[in-house]
Amino acid sequence: MTSHSATPLELAQPFLQLKNVLKEFDAVRAVDDVSITIDKGEIFALLGSSGCGKSTLLRMLAGFEMPTSGQILLNGRSIVGVPPCDRPVNMMFQSYALFPHLTVWDNIAFGLRREGLPKAEIADRVEKMLELVQLKNYGKRKPHQLSGGQQQRVALARSLAKRPQLLLLDEPLAALDKKLRERTQLELVDIIAQVGVTCVMVTHDQEEAMSMASRIAVMSEGKILQVGLPVDIYETPNCRFVADFIGSVNLFDGVVIEDEADHVVVESPEGKQLVAHGISGTLGMKVTVGIRPEKIMISAEMPAVCNDLANPVNCVSGQVVELAYLGSYTALHLRLATGMVLKAMIINSERHATRQLHYQQTVFAHWDSTAMIVLAQ
Repeated sequence: MTSHSATPLELAQPFLQLKNVLKEFDAVRAVDDVSITIDKGEIFALLGSSGCGKSTLLRMLAGFEMPTSGQILLNGRSIVGVPPCDRPVNMMFQSYALFPHLTVWDNIAFGLRREGLPKAEIADRVEKMLELVQLKNYGKRKPHQLSGGQQQRVALARSLAKRPQLLLLDEPLAALDKKLRERTQLELVDIIAQVGVTCVMVTHDQEEAMSMASRIAVMSEGKILQVGLPVDIYETPNCRFVADFIGSVNLFDGVVIEDEADHVVVESPEGKQLVAHGISGTLGMKVTVGIRPEKIMISAEMPAVCNDLANPVNCVSGQVVELAYLGSYTALHLRLATGMVLKAMIINSERHATRQLHYQQTVFAHWDSTAMIVLAQ
């Protein structure tokens, strides 16, 4: 038998491809014409609010749902119509779905026994998985004797033991408390990287997606709105929804009154916003300007850049209506003359740096022209 060597075309093609995938339930489009390519070894996150279609998309990858139309290709071969048990895919559920009557060791071995692997190979794989997830001394325990984070690692070990080509994670850390979730995010990424498996995860938690994924697809109403690196999704969102969904953002609605090659000026009720990069549009076009709270500078005294409040540019004044000290930073809400509430975040790099600020105080907020982005409405 001759071994098959990969052709240049096979090496160049994406590991996982979704082409114009559509899924309808009673004429309602849960997934609407989705096309994505995912490379081998990626951790790819589907991010969106409940009901956006991300879990339906994951279930189609697993084989639990059939697309109404479109193609799903794994390594260049269609897996549409292939039963879940015959796909080189494994899914880790939000509830972990561990067998309560089996030990940790037997939970991990369960799928391998179903495949009929030799006992020695099963034992070898289980021991390697226990070592990988740092539970080598927990093999004889039952799931109820473990913490939530340990149960999550057992479920991951069971999923990886079968050596799937594609690992699917459905809200993998939703059952954990905030502190444990933050620690487990890093552990999970490290384990997946060690194994080298390609991973698609579904989450509604933007911090989880940002910290774990190599790329993110933001979904809404069955459609993919933007795909990109976490930094690109956050810093250069392509629409108002993505800007507002990822992190916190202040949005100014206005019209373009100046459009140059290196900047635009947008007139809004809150004043002029000068943005240091152009957009393709026309004068008078309605747009939205976005700025993140951490990019806003706050001062109790009027700064030099705000010395023309009759015609302000990237500068406003407002009354403090919310002031919350949160340890590493202070969250500030300012009510502007227009009624808009501006969110700002002051990093507490110095002790007592924000003590000069107080409730109902009038302060000044300003920002650099490079900190903003123009979004089509």
